[in-house]
Amino acid sequence: MRTKSLIRSLYNIKFHTHTLFTFTITHLHHTMTTTTITEPPITPSNTRIGWIGTGVMGQSMCSHLIKAGYTLTIFTRTQSKAQPLLNLGANWASSPHSVASQSDVVFSIVGYPSDVRHVLLHPTSGALSGFSGTGILVDMTTSDPSLAVEISSSAAEKSCFAVDAPVSGGDRGARNAALSIFAGGDELIIKRLNPIFTLLGKVNYMGGPGKGQYAKLANQITIGSTMVGLIEGMVYAHKAGLDLGVYLDAISTGAAGSKSLDLYGQRILKRDFEAGFYVNHFVKDLGICLRECEKMGIALPGLALAQQLYVSLKAHGEGDLGTQALILSLERLNNLSLE
Repeated sequence: MRTKSLIRSLYNIKFHTHTLFTFTITHLHHTMTTTTITEPPITPSNTRIGWIGTGVMGQSMCSHLIKAGYTLTIFTRTQSKAQPLLNLGANWASSPHSVASQSDVVFSIVGYPSDVRHVLLHPTSGALSGFSGTGILVDMTTSDPSLAVEISSSAAEKSCFAVDAPVSGGDRGARNAALSIFAGGDELIIKRLNPIFTLLGKVNYMGGPGKGQYAKLANQITIGSTMVGLIEGMVYAHKAGLDLGVYLDAISTGAAGSKSLDLYGQRILKRDFEAGFYVNHFVKDLGICLRECEKMGIALPGLALAQQLYVSLKAHGEGDLGTQALILSLERLNNLSLE
């Protein structure tokens, strides 16, 4: 009898403990869900935006936010380059730290991973050090996935959040608010930022911290080989005596059609090498891709070839041209000109 009584008592303890645990978890989940749902959506009236880096892409992206009614505070290394945005009503800040001290969400789109680290994580002048409360960092630079993870961890230590959200679409995509945004980080935070992201393009949630960067790097690998194919096809068509304008129009609606063709085909024919995306930055991106491939133990020969051809442009002093300038490398290689 004593044994049966003991078993019954243990069962009751287990039952009540399980019930209490279940109730506690359910209550916490309900509380968290309620908090998320009742939190007001981001609007121009309740959210101040900061922006670091107003280059080829940043100029257009910032203008969309200003026109949507957001209060925007900006910083870039050369203040004169930000003048068009200041004329639209943006506020100037003297440092990334100052930007964050006046903002709830701070975006950055700069050149290199070293720049990202400096503008976001510098202990005195960086944006993260400028938040007085809970803030959100959104880095849209194509950078190292490991750095994105580090930024996210550093932000969490300050009860802040960080999202890696590099973009694809070039200067035209930025102007037309049609960028593809690869977002990595806390999914709820990314959903909360959606009213801002939709003013810039389409956001795609890729996973946790660093996953946005991995997606962008895969995108760059695809573009690298696509650009080589586009340029080689044009060189071949030229050598065969085809009218290149007619040729490009013909392939644009077939299986060889691509965004790269749409963006750069006519620019190449017009010898328009103005940067929508700099060769220097593309070499940086492809270099990150190659280092990641080494870590992963995979071989991508198309990526390696594209990187070497773009490096040759840098060697000729053409790093500040747009990626469509790849034609110059293939022309030199074949001792011809499409002109």
